[in-house]
Amino acid sequence: MNYLAHLFLAQNNSDSLTGNLMGDFCQGLDIRQLPRPVQLGIHNHRSIDRFTDNHVLVRELKGHLPKEMRRYSGIIADVVFDHFLALHWQDYCDQSFFEFRSQRYQQLLTRIDLMPERMQLMVQRMTSQDWLSGYQELSNIDRALNGIGMRMRFANPLHRAIEPIKENYHIYQATFAAFFPELVIHVDKENIESA
Repeated sequence: MNYLAHLFLAQNNSDSLTGNLMGDFCQGLDIRQLPRPVQLGIHNHRSIDRFTDNHVLVRELKGHLPKEMRRYSGIIADVVFDHFLALHWQDYCDQSFFEFRSQRYQQLLTRIDLMPERMQLMVQRMTSQDWLSGYQELSNIDRALNGIGMRMRFANPLHRAIEPIKENYHIYQATFAAFFPELVIHVDKENIESA
């Protein structure tokens, strides 16, 4: 899952939110030096990624992509799933999308001192440019995938991913609708076990 889903599936406190986003920024970081709630957030992030990457419905999406894009199927699904979460927000959350994103931006900024520099820059851009709202528009999904592709150190086809996404839009949407409630249950169970 991408940024929106990781924030949605975090506990509603600044440390958990920070850890849930920090999961992608841990390289070279000694997480044992971080506050325990941040460590638990990182654990939650990794658990979400494992569950998502290994779920049969998510893995089946690979077959709907051109051969040269199949290696990137997980990245594509993560970003597209955030699109559907943003579009169908009211199906999953009682809090309005506007209130959720405003609150989460404020909470993340209070813990920016704990974040690695690369994550600090990302969070500052996310909050100032309101990335979470952008997930509602397919054109921004295209931009997000282009950005991910440009940050990779090797050539990749992510700049062309929007076309197969559009062609298989209903399949991605149906997969998200079937998969996401299972992910929520998984996270709830993990949180109970780690409490």
